Amino acid sequence: MTPNFGAPGSGASEGDDVASVVSFAPTMRPPGDIASLLVGEFNRKSPAWNLLRTQSATIQPFESIQVHDETEGFLAGFEKEFDPIPEQDEKGLKDEERVRVWKSKLKHYMILSSAGKPIYSRHGDLSLINSSMGVVQTIISFYEGSKNALSGFTAGNTRFVIATEGPLYFVAISRLGESDSQLRGQLDALYMQILSTLTFPALKRIFVNRPSTDLRKPLQGTEPLLSSLADNFTKGSPSALLNALECLKLRKSQRSSITNALLKQRSDKLLYGLLAAGGKLVSVIRPRKHSLHPSDLQLIFNMLFESGNIRAGGGENWIPLCLPAFNNTGYLYMYVSFFDGGSEEPERSAPENEIAIILISPDKESFFELKQMKDNVAKQLAGSGSLEIIKAATKLGRPKVTDVAPGSQISHFLYKSRANVQFSMCSLDPVFNDLLSRRRLMTLYHQIHAAVHAKHSHMKVLHCVSEEATSLAWLTPVFEFYCVAGPNVSRAIMTQGANKIVQWAKREEERLFIIGGGVW
Repeated sequence: MTPNFGAPGSGASEGDDVASVVSFAPTMRPPGDIASLLVGEFNRKSPAWNLLRTQSATIQPFESIQVHDETEGFLAGFEKEFDPIPEQDEKGLKDEERVRVWKSKLKHYMILSSAGKPIYSRHGDLSLINSSMGVVQTIISFYEGSKNALSGFTAGNTRFVIATEGPLYFVAISRLGESDSQLRGQLDALYMQILSTLTFPALKRIFVNRPSTDLRKPLQGTEPLLSSLADNFTKGSPSALLNALECLKLRKSQRSSITNALLKQRSDKLLYGLLAAGGKLVSVIRPRKHSLHPSDLQLIFNMLFESGNIRAGGGENWIPLCLPAFNNTGYLYMYVSFFDGGSEEPERSAPENEIAIILISPDKESFFELKQMKDNVAKQLAGSGSLEIIKAATKLGRPKVTDVAPGSQISHFLYKSRANVQFSMCSLDPVFNDLLSRRRLMTLYHQIHAAVHAKHSHMKVLHCVSEEATSLAWLTPVFEFYCVAGPNVSRAIMTQGANKIVQWAKREEERLFIIGGGVW
């Protein structure tokens, strides 16, 4: 017996599905009895046991942890993860105490030059982290000298991952259980953030002329962007994990109307036009021969919706920006305006409700043309009622699991459309709406994602059971699906719920995802 995991059109044979199903559960039984996890007859329980299980199936993921002392476990103190470390002369703290606070952080990001010059650290000022960066630089240099570049190592329960990009060293130090490839992807995003400010030729030129250059001055003003990106990774970012974008759910006809408004008012100086709401993509228009890479869009969304710098300014913004995946050698120019910002509203909207228009041009003199385009688009969207539709959809938020799959005992899910490089997820409320619960959820997602994407792994379905939660990963050529439920939810119930959600995603595909966008 195998779960009903046959993706229509995937071309996978039944034999392939059988070979790819893996299930893990805590057990004290002898190894030979592991077959009972996959074969229904061997795993049959008494009617009394089944009745007990149905009565306890409503236990939410990680609920058992909350009963115990919260100081236990690897996430102890995570609520203080983003608290600033006191300055040297603040509260009369000695350096030893400040170092203790620094070491208590579960996740660190460091950037330094090959000459050992500190560039950025998420936690701690220069006086605190200088010696630590010196040690890191010495270790990396030792391995480079032996022609065997260091990519990572483990110390106790802490994983160190190192990425070298030309004259820069990027270091991730994590106790959150992420895989090397996941941490390396995060370091790559930090590198892209630096390139978005400097461009690759400028960065190379700086260090060719003066290898011991202090890069902090050329990067002045970039630290909040790096920190918001780093904090998003530490909290747990589905977008970064799946390397995909989230779109605002709209009817196909509504999205087409918005896209047509952008195309109709398009300026000759425009390269890309975007409409975004609360960090979700609403519409995009582009030249037929150019597409926008998800990593570039993530940089833009981090700047607009996470760091707060541009949002705080309100009104209109004109920003020189390098999009590294598009072209890392030069700048484009980005016009940004928030529909719910500036003097139009007495109070600023919450970031998750703000709507922005982003117009990108290769011409640095095109500000007024793009401003005129924005005014025309805003007028057309307001006149057609599309702006109110966007506001309503943004306010509505993500769907609840109970709306997607009524009767399902799944608590949360992620669904990625591989062809569109976009994903959809359900609401974090009410189970995962606090910082600690969200991190627990994302840690579990990181673990099952790493397992199915591990090198030489051929798993298509992974089912895991622990004392805290049950989780499922399901890969096909068309989609990736991940979900989490309570620890007592059976594999059959999990499978049934997963099938319901996947069928919903297929039905709603043209509402959940932007397919192609507007092109000219």
